[in-house]
Amino acid sequence: MPYPSQESDELVFFVNGRKVTERNVDPEVTLLAFLRKNLCLTGTKYACGRGGCGACTVMVSKYDPASKKIRHFSVTACLVPICSLYGAAVTTVEGVGSIKTRLHPVQERIAKSHGTQCGFCTPGMVMSMYALLRNHPQPSEEQLMEALGGNLCRCTGYRPILQSGMTFCMESDGCQQKGARQCCLDPTENDPSCLGSKSDICTGLFAREEFQPLDPTQELIFPPELLRMAESSEKRTLTFYGERVTWISPGTLQDLLELKAKHPAAPLILGNTSLGPAMKSRGHFYPILLSPARISELRMVTKTSDGLTIGAGCSLAQVKDILAKSISELPEEKTQTYQALLKHLRSLAGQQIRNMASFGGHIISRHCYSDLNPVLAVGNAVVNLLSTEGTRQIPLNEHFLARLASTDLQPEEILESVHIPHSQKWEFVAAFRMAQCQQNALPDVNAGMRVLFKEGTDTIEDLSISYGGLGAATVSAPKSCLQLLGRRWNELMLDEACRLLLDEVSLPGSAPGGKVEFKRTLVVSFLFRFYLEVLQKLKAQVKLFSMQASHCYPELADPFLNALEDFPVTIPQGVQTYQRVDSHQPLQDPVGRPIMHLSGLKHATGEAIFCDDIPKVDKELSMALVTSTRAHAKIISIDSSEALKLPGVVDVITAEDIPGTNGAEADKLLAVDEFLCPEKKLEQGNIEEAFEKVDQIVEGEVHVGGQEHFYMETQRVLVIPKTEDKELDIYVSTQDPAHVQKTVSSTLNIPINRITCHVKRVGGGFGGKVGRPAAFGAIAAVGATKTGHPIRLVLDREDDMLITGGRHPLFGKYKVGFMNSGRIKALDIECYLNGGYMRDDSELVTEFLILKLENAYKIHNLRFRGRACMTNLPSNTAFRGFGFPQGTLVTESCITAVAAKCGLPPEKIREKNMYKTIDKTIYKQAFSPEPLIRCWNECLDKSSFHSRRMQVEEFNKKNYWKKKGIAIVPMKFSVGFAATSYHQAAALVHIYTDGSVLVTHGGNELGQGIHTKMLQVASRELKIPMSYMHICETSTATVPNTIATAASIGADVNGRAVQNACQILLKRLEPIIKKKPEGTWEDWIEAAFEQRISLSATGYFRGYKAFMDWEKGEGDPFPYYVYGAACSEVEIDCLTGAHKKIRTDIVMDACCSLNPAVDIGQVEGAFIQGMGLYTTEELQYSPEGVLYSRSPDEYKIPTIADVPGQFNVSLLPSSQTPLTIYSSKGLGESGMFLGSSVFFAITDAVAAARRERKVAEDFTVKSPATPERVRMACADRFTEMAPQSGASPLSPPPRYYSLKKGGARPRPASSAPRQGGGEERFPTQAKPHSFAAPRPKAEAHGWDLGGAPNGFRSQRRHRRSCRHLGDFWLFSLRLKFGEARRAVGPGPRLRRVVAGQRLKEAAGPVRRGRDGAKQRLPHEARRIRGLDSAGRPAARGSGRKWGLRACRGAAVKADPLCALPGLGNKAAAASVG
Repeated sequence: MPYPSQESDELVFFVNGRKVTERNVDPEVTLLAFLRKNLCLTGTKYACGRGGCGACTVMVSKYDPASKKIRHFSVTACLVPICSLYGAAVTTVEGVGSIKTRLHPVQERIAKSHGTQCGFCTPGMVMSMYALLRNHPQPSEEQLMEALGGNLCRCTGYRPILQSGMTFCMESDGCQQKGARQCCLDPTENDPSCLGSKSDICTGLFAREEFQPLDPTQELIFPPELLRMAESSEKRTLTFYGERVTWISPGTLQDLLELKAKHPAAPLILGNTSLGPAMKSRGHFYPILLSPARISELRMVTKTSDGLTIGAGCSLAQVKDILAKSISELPEEKTQTYQALLKHLRSLAGQQIRNMASFGGHIISRHCYSDLNPVLAVGNAVVNLLSTEGTRQIPLNEHFLARLASTDLQPEEILESVHIPHSQKWEFVAAFRMAQCQQNALPDVNAGMRVLFKEGTDTIEDLSISYGGLGAATVSAPKSCLQLLGRRWNELMLDEACRLLLDEVSLPGSAPGGKVEFKRTLVVSFLFRFYLEVLQKLKAQVKLFSMQASHCYPELADPFLNALEDFPVTIPQGVQTYQRVDSHQPLQDPVGRPIMHLSGLKHATGEAIFCDDIPKVDKELSMALVTSTRAHAKIISIDSSEALKLPGVVDVITAEDIPGTNGAEADKLLAVDEFLCPEKKLEQGNIEEAFEKVDQIVEGEVHVGGQEHFYMETQRVLVIPKTEDKELDIYVSTQDPAHVQKTVSSTLNIPINRITCHVKRVGGGFGGKVGRPAAFGAIAAVGATKTGHPIRLVLDREDDMLITGGRHPLFGKYKVGFMNSGRIKALDIECYLNGGYMRDDSELVTEFLILKLENAYKIHNLRFRGRACMTNLPSNTAFRGFGFPQGTLVTESCITAVAAKCGLPPEKIREKNMYKTIDKTIYKQAFSPEPLIRCWNECLDKSSFHSRRMQVEEFNKKNYWKKKGIAIVPMKFSVGFAATSYHQAAALVHIYTDGSVLVTHGGNELGQGIHTKMLQVASRELKIPMSYMHICETSTATVPNTIATAASIGADVNGRAVQNACQILLKRLEPIIKKKPEGTWEDWIEAAFEQRISLSATGYFRGYKAFMDWEKGEGDPFPYYVYGAACSEVEIDCLTGAHKKIRTDIVMDACCSLNPAVDIGQVEGAFIQGMGLYTTEELQYSPEGVLYSRSPDEYKIPTIADVPGQFNVSLLPSSQTPLTIYSSKGLGESGMFLGSSVFFAITDAVAAARRERKVAEDFTVKSPATPERVRMACADRFTEMAPQSGASPLSPPPRYYSLKKGGARPRPASSAPRQGGGEERFPTQAKPHSFAAPRPKAEAHGWDLGGAPNGFRSQRRHRRSCRHLGDFWLFSLRLKFGEARRAVGPGPRLRRVVAGQRLKEAAGPVRRGRDGAKQRLPHEARRIRGLDSAGRPAARGSGRKWGLRACRGAAVKADPLCALPGLGNKAAAASVG
């Protein structure tokens, strides 16, 4: 506390038109925390805490006295310090509109356009669009895409969100707007569920006529008081004192300079987009913060004859506008640098971050990944510095960016402005970047390049090249550039330049971040791109000035020209089609109609309550998890005495406090032979004999990476103990409240009937909230029982990603035998899943994987084998698709390999081997493939596949550096659990005397619209409107013994239960209705009450019959199948590895959809999530196994820019199934695999590139098909230039066999695959395993098990040290605000705490040698994972909270919303308050 006794100034700002005055404000508190805790405005959500997801978006309005204008801009509240808001007006989603008063058109349209599912991201989406409309009431489509670029959604697939926003747009291609150009989606009759009375097919999910118009005059005005404050001549310094930090906001520039001289170590803070995450995640601490936000001189823009000087205080969004204006006003030859900067500003971060981040802060931070600094460096920019001593100028060059003392800022200096010179005639500047995603992603490599020629020639007079992402700072190549001076701009120069650059811009194989060969390749690829661009402009320059060149420029061949073009960001278009309801169906019957999500409007207004939105309970405590800093260690003792001395800490909870069972017995089982479960195997036919009779055999491998659930709402639970009978109320975000109830019961050793679990809604689950919430609920319940206080436990994003696991990574080996015609006769697949440290759901996932491997293909001789491997990593768990997306990728890869060998298109091989008639699966379950064939044929037809295939081939012939690919995949997805007992369901329906109906069932609302569908069912059965009905919540007190809402059957089975209850009630009412048929519903209910007829009924569904006998290898494990097909077309950039999704067509067999809007949304959302699995979502590990990708900064789920340009979804019409309710089908998971159509389209494009380059086509691009893997697969002269330092990012090619008399003999491929790229971070020595050899252990394959090196394989070790709940071996409770502190980093107090509690290392695990004697494992097998030999955090060198969640332990920061630094071999206690 720098100034503990002084009094703070008064902080004045407005929130939703109401004045907020705070005198004792803490500078470490963010706007998000203030809104949620102090003002109870919970519509603004906490999701990532780093500004990367947009869930906490609000609008800030400020008045600029200089321009006399009010600026409205969106920001992420989790990064905005509350003290920075002096004189600002904040608008949250609650201030935009409310269902209680008046909805704003933005809120109405996003809900009625079905742009909300779980609803957790919706307030942020609303606020981003609202801020856009405040500035542009009729925005362009480009502005809409830009505004939403910083918002993530995991549910919807973005299409309906964009469609709602496009209703405001001024511009259109004629398909989204009414007016002179008619829209293909315009309704033609009053029924919004169908367009076109003569057709059975509908293409409209909502009616635009229902939308209220946007009236800008009805918005909140800027508070006049703030106008007066801004115009006031008084510019006094404001000071706000917190417990640890003092915030000083000077009113004048001179005051700032004096303060900087007095406090030279104090950083300047404006947007907090860099400093905030550093303080949160890396433990940086500054006792004094200086805020120059009120100093107008730092926002000045000066235009001179030689350039542009931009104030350091301007935001990046303002810089973008300034540059765009200058470009429009100046001759093109003067704006080369400005154009390059503007290009990067369009893709740099999201709109909210660009609105917050300052130009000066971006430059001074000098991040190695900075997009602007390389361009400014080559553009000869100059930084203007100020101090009390005067002014100084420093060139913004490589020395400044490297922080060399001679060219760096002095401690007392500040950055005033940056001068960017005009470019000149015969000077060319360009910028390049490559990132995992096209927008809102940190670059892997970026570059700025500039060349100046002697006038009228192509002789280089000056040359500058800078790169970002290659080291700790921006890297330049002055030596290379110097040697190239005087050279002509031709291919000889290019070759020499590439060689020089690779020598000078060194990147060691052990460089942080990996991807070494990829980055080296980009170094020369960008240079080649620059060479082409400049060559093109040189020719244009000569032509423009009608000059006679003294030489001939090299000709640019047409196939090379498109290397100059970046992929444009376009707004997706598309049509959604479904079957109209029967014309005889009553209008009040909602089944089959696109009904809006029940909570849609509440999602859009922020009034939908999630678990952490529940108001603080009296005496509530917050809990934070402290996990082991050692992987697979034994806890000898815990000393919590120092932790208990911390102010506000109430108690420390350990495993010793658990009165009952510490975790489920199944979780404690030791592995058997390195595997978590016995091998699962299915076989049919005679596989060995079949292999002897085929024409050809191919063997290959497939690697599928893991996937993080990334539900927007992290794991959270509130446990409230009651005063008697040991009762507990648990409010939890879960898919399975009954499992939470049972786990808490066994943990506390109390009967289940004392525990009630409540689930109102869940902010996304995707399988990650089936089993995991039970552990967190039990932990919180132990704390609540011991302390007697309510306990709230909320995981932050980093902890959630570290602890909870995700989709199982898969390593698959296949051997396929086929005839030359393409008919597959034999297929042998062996799969290994990375299960993590305990069994969890791994055995079930393995079973489902094996059961679903055959997909849509009838192959007479099959053998499928699967094992779940044990590794010292977090336990992986259920995830949407449950093994199907990983396993079926192996099967489809076999198809692709066969097609390549036969010289046939993959779709021909798929058609030839697909099920055709009623048949039985490999496990002897009968089914009819007729819907499958219909989906396939309709997808071929709707996508115009064959004509587009020819167009793709023609495009590829004409273009060398850009290639297109197209692929179509079929799907046969089995729905449900493989056990009858898991298909049962119950419901409780009450009818009250006023006629209103309360429906309760065992399903949980995860965003999939189950509550909406249940009311549709009840409405049809009771023959009353949905408006009479209500669903309150899912509770174990009303419907007991429920089954998890999972496996796509939630609506199926619970709908049957609701139907049963309603039918019981209606049967009771029948005599009354017959007696008075003309009566109203209310009359009948009143009469029933008078006649003492029960108006409450329990409905029950016994479930579909399902079983599987693994010993016999047969059964009927699934109730039914969902069929579908998807066709995707992509275009790849062979120079960078980027790709653009051009079009996707999906046809899905939904039979008779209960709600087409909900079901189409599920299909689209699952497809986009699957597309992420196969293209961008990559889990990054250190060589020690530390998970790096723990936030949206490092882990990239698809963004709004990743949606296919044309996205069409069609529900197959005239399809029926008698088994399910109203002949509907569950579509929650099936669309996930269809995202692989994008993956195979990318591989198709890569294959075309390799064919043209005469490189062996027999390659396998691993999943995900990241830019790195795509670029390195497109082998060319530049990949050959990049020095090799590691294993190839490509899987080994399939092994081909030519069959002659005497059996199969290997035939080498035409050429070996390239050994490039550094993505394979854990090289292996083991050779591919033979299928004929004995069963291997997990490590025998040399498989990295999803990123973990083989050194992490399990041994039979001491595992009793960390029990299931004891993984989180220490909890700290602190009573203050009732919630974990969200802004405070770990200061000295925390470090004193950890000194008193040591986690002693066990003597070391043992194993038995071949002679039976015990052997001590080597030191490396038991060393601290994630720490170096000195106990410091390993790799990345950032002091972050490292350690590996392995076997039974994890190392994470203590505070749920605030990171701990690395703590060596000491344990950490939570600082909670």
